[in-house]
Amino acid sequence: MKNLLLIILFVFLNNFIFAQTPVALDKEKLFDLYQTQHYDEAAKYLKSIYGEETTDFKTLSQIGYCYLMSGNNVEAEKFYLKAYAQQAQNLPVLFSLAGINSKRGNIEKSKLYYGEIVKIDSNNFSVYKQLANLYSSDIDSMKLVYLLKANSINPTEGDVAYDLADVYTTLQKREKAYKVLNIAIDADTGNIILQKAILPVANFLKKYKEVILSGEKILKVDQDPLVIKDVAKAHYYTKNYAKAANLFKLLEAMGLQNEATLYYTSLCYRAMKNFPLAKDYTKKTINEAISPNTADYYALLGLLYEETGKLPQANVAYKKGLEFNSTPTIYYRLAVLYDTKYKQVKQAKNYYALYLKSKPNPETDKDEIKYVKSRMEQLKMAD
Repeated sequence: MKNLLLIILFVFLNNFIFAQTPVALDKEKLFDLYQTQHYDEAAKYLKSIYGEETTDFKTLSQIGYCYLMSGNNVEAEKFYLKAYAQQAQNLPVLFSLAGINSKRGNIEKSKLYYGEIVKIDSNNFSVYKQLANLYSSDIDSMKLVYLLKANSINPTEGDVAYDLADVYTTLQKREKAYKVLNIAIDADTGNIILQKAILPVANFLKKYKEVILSGEKILKVDQDPLVIKDVAKAHYYTKNYAKAANLFKLLEAMGLQNEATLYYTSLCYRAMKNFPLAKDYTKKTINEAISPNTADYYALLGLLYEETGKLPQANVAYKKGLEFNSTPTIYYRLAVLYDTKYKQVKQAKNYYALYLKSKPNPETDKDEIKYVKSRMEQLKMAD
């Protein structure tokens, strides 16, 4: 294949070279630059031969291509625009300009160039595929329009089928997503990406046996966590609770558990009458569902209430935070609240003591620690 490409490139270069006005062009040098992928040098060499201001369409296109391949999009666009000015309906030039603008974030310009291609060739699969990629949101109606058009032209192309199914899933149209993926999979039975993509869709459509059959084949060669989760859910819904629990626990062993997987694990143990483990996993589910920062959020809420004079609400917020995590910050805020606002010395002393026991950071909290120790001495002397 490599030799064939080199032969094609050699023929192209000969046609390109002899189509120009005879000049002192070193064909072997240019061919070597292409072969070694020194495209920037090739562009500069062509400019040195034909000049910066050449108006020959083939020369402009070739220099633009060299700069494009070298990653110099600015120079590539400059030469492609000159070529475009001469042949505005040339598809390779339009594709190149659209691609350059897409890479540089000029999405609207890219859409315009692709739009020109559609006017010339309304059944060009590639242009609809590229247009769809310019829309980042799956709920954008135009993305769906372009994916549908591309898929209608070539329903077996995997990338478009995957993206279209993803949009359908987002729009809660899973029957359509399933159909699109199945057509592409039938055409490419070895496409693991498509096989993985169809599993959650099939699970939703209650095609559990299909998920288990296909998913377990994938797991023999690829322990993908998402596949493990899909297969585990399928086993759960077919009442193979032991198998499901083992797969969910495999995710836990990998450190990839989440609220949902832990919840299903607890349900599996409940179904198997293993109530101790069911309780353990229900507790794990609750802990997973709660943010580790919840206590900090309540501490902030309490402080905001306190700063606006709403002391009862502040007290409630601080104590609610303690239900999630006994942080030094909350103990400190409660101690100060009872000490300075409520004037309840006994409660204040208790929270000051709890603050010191909660091991505040000796560096970042040194001022608070110093204050608490000093204040506790003062309160002790006042007794």
